[in-house]
Amino acid sequence: MARHETLAAVDLGSNSLHLFIGRVVDGQIYPLDTLREAVRLGAGLTADKRIDRATQARALETLGKFGERLRGMPRQAVRAVGTNALRVAKNAPQFLREARAALGFPIEVIAGREEARLIYLGVAHALPRAGHRRLVVDVGGGSTEFIVGTGLEPQLTESLYMGCVSYSLKYFPDGEIDKQRMRAAELAARQELAGMVNAYRALGWRETIGSSGTARAIESILQENGYVEEGITREGLERLRSLAIKQGRADP
Repeated sequence: MARHETLAAVDLGSNSLHLFIGRVVDGQIYPLDTLREAVRLGAGLTADKRIDRATQARALETLGKFGERLRGMPRQAVRAVGTNALRVAKNAPQFLREARAALGFPIEVIAGREEARLIYLGVAHALPRAGHRRLVVDVGGGSTEFIVGTGLEPQLTESLYMGCVSYSLKYFPDGEIDKQRMRAAELAARQELAGMVNAYRALGWRETIGSSGTARAIESILQENGYVEEGITREGLERLRSLAIKQGRADP
């Protein structure tokens, strides 16, 4: 297989569409360019699990912009993947035909555990090498991935159907927040987690990494409210939960 000095990745996530371009030097990838658009494919899913035309149009426009930036790159140097929203959308095949034409490159819809594996590898390459186990948690728009691994090797991978967009639409559709709705969302999340908790606890980990934009947003909110100096803590989350219920509303 030919080696390319410049590589690109396109992520059709349920919340955002991302483009990353990097240069390979001595086995390391150095960022050259990144683009991100909050298209919210997951929010465009109708009750019968079809992506509505307005959302498709936004996505196609964004992919067209990405395609312009990628023009001239070899096909083998670009990998484009779709995640949860495209796994569940009934009209994904039709949309993907148009999406591939707009982007100019093939788009692969990957399984949840493959998404988890790729997330872990991205995180592992971005952090200093460590001999201990890490738990990586990536809260996406439609799914959340959990991976325990050591070094560059994932050991446990799981992808659960719960994400910031899907849960917002299901449990807080009008933006109203109260104790009853919060309890319902938390119960649903606990039920999703129930099947994997024992295996993950049995393996164990020393460090937890939040890898998504959602994690960065939560940390920022906790810091702005003086709940943490850095990172995400259980105490900080509990205080944020109480504040959200007290406020009674989440405005975009």
